[in-house]
Amino acid sequence: MLQYRKALCDLLRESGLLNQSQLDKALAFQQAKGGQIGEILINLGYITEEDIIRVLERQSGVSYVDLSNIHIDKKIAAILPVTLVEKHKIVPIKKEEGKITIAMLDPTNFFAIDDVRLLTGCAVEAVIASELDLMRAINKLYGLDELVEKAVNKLRPEDTTVLVSQIQMADDAPIISIVNSLFTQAVREGASDIHLEPQAKVLRVRFRIDGILREVVAFTRDIHAAIVSRIKVMGNMDIAEKRLPQDGRINIIEQGREIDIRVSTLPTILGEKAVLRILDKAAVILDINKLGFSAGNLERYRRLYSQSYGMILVTGPTGSGKSTTLYSTLSEINTIGRNTITIEDPVEYRLEGANQVQVNPKAGLTFASGLRSILRQDPNIVMVGEIRDGETADIAIRAALTGHLVLSTLHTNDAAGALTRLIDMGIEHFLVSSAVLGVIAQRLVRAICPRCKRRYIPEADSLERLYIGIARDLPIELYKGVGCAQCGFTGYRGRMGIHEVMPISPCIREMISRQATTDEITLRASKEGMVSMKEDGIQKALAGMTTIEEVMRVAYICGSSLAGEG
Repeated sequence: MLQYRKALCDLLRESGLLNQSQLDKALAFQQAKGGQIGEILINLGYITEEDIIRVLERQSGVSYVDLSNIHIDKKIAAILPVTLVEKHKIVPIKKEEGKITIAMLDPTNFFAIDDVRLLTGCAVEAVIASELDLMRAINKLYGLDELVEKAVNKLRPEDTTVLVSQIQMADDAPIISIVNSLFTQAVREGASDIHLEPQAKVLRVRFRIDGILREVVAFTRDIHAAIVSRIKVMGNMDIAEKRLPQDGRINIIEQGREIDIRVSTLPTILGEKAVLRILDKAAVILDINKLGFSAGNLERYRRLYSQSYGMILVTGPTGSGKSTTLYSTLSEINTIGRNTITIEDPVEYRLEGANQVQVNPKAGLTFASGLRSILRQDPNIVMVGEIRDGETADIAIRAALTGHLVLSTLHTNDAAGALTRLIDMGIEHFLVSSAVLGVIAQRLVRAICPRCKRRYIPEADSLERLYIGIARDLPIELYKGVGCAQCGFTGYRGRMGIHEVMPISPCIREMISRQATTDEITLRASKEGMVSMKEDGIQKALAGMTTIEEVMRVAYICGSSLAGEG
């Protein structure tokens, strides 16, 4: 692996695309969490995948191929085992006269080439392909449909009547193979959730990718109980209890990475529905600069968390990236001279140097009781995963007033709504105005796929113009993705945040104390320079980062609508 790293990194440095400081940070990240150096450099934002392809093609003389335009025979794919394909992210595309051609992201990965040569006994010719094209080809050739078909074909009629002894059989048992295939495919696709939903005739499986649910496969209805029971066994849940909701947790190793899976089951009239939340710790880059904050919003936010005491709230619905924002903030301010303690449910990511506490209500460790104990541990920074009740809110507010920097989350539609929520929980107005430094409200929007992004001029009477608030006769250009193999023909690839950052100014503090309404506070914050989520989203759409349709989907009526008018 050292030879592979030096080859690629030397080429990037010689081309002026990478400096030593960036390389050192990437190698440190790799040593801590694993993964391929090229992928880490891309995730850190130092280079793009196109940079790697262009440099390798020029320096190595190896050709680039577009896998989306190539038909690969499954007989050719069967030459290499899926374990080797996944390990090196390679795809065999042709074999003739003792020579096999493989597509790979980095043709200087000599370990991969040697493994293929030793396994096949053939000479190996390498071509370059994009990582996303490679992953889509692997999914198609070795993916869920193929693996599930093989597993279902192995099922005997008695396997669908599940007993504990059948669920705990060898790893190659059909039901176990199907569940393992679901996990593998979900991690490959970058899914955040797996939904297993019993329907009248089938068991529907959907993945949530970039915030949108997509159906990936439908099983025959008769293996529903077997699959759910296998998941319950893995999550240490009661497989005999089907009348009540249950929660569990699964830890797996997938593609060399540690993956946490939170399991929730819910009895429905057609059987138990299961939702599995996937927490891929290695896939998350905790960098405040990579979350989509505009320059102005990031400057405002940095002024807030640079304070030594007070409360900062991040608001938004489930799945809006609140936890990632808090973790990224902590990773920037958690220094050796500060004592940082978090209390969470669950602990989603491990933060180096922080003391993280997992809520355990069955043992009496709630947010409120845990927070009381944390305040006796001489903390400088306290993160409360979520303020759910008045007791927790009261303790957190008082901690902020007694010299601690407190970060937490609330479920509200906009920034000003967080202040009202605290008051509704029983916190006095004067305490809220004194303790809260500022509120960040956010949503996640899908980013336009860079490969198929196109510019267009909206019609004079279009909904886009109406939402932006621009006259029908004024010129305007917007962008959208037309759909390609890299983005699964959705036109989108990845997500980013849209935000509103509301510092609590002296004027707003006075308004809170005299019980001003949410709309009044929002209007004042707008006059003081706050950019609403709607406005932030529109700015990103005009810059070609996302689409107006995406902004409308997540911020049509929320995000300080008063500030976004006119």
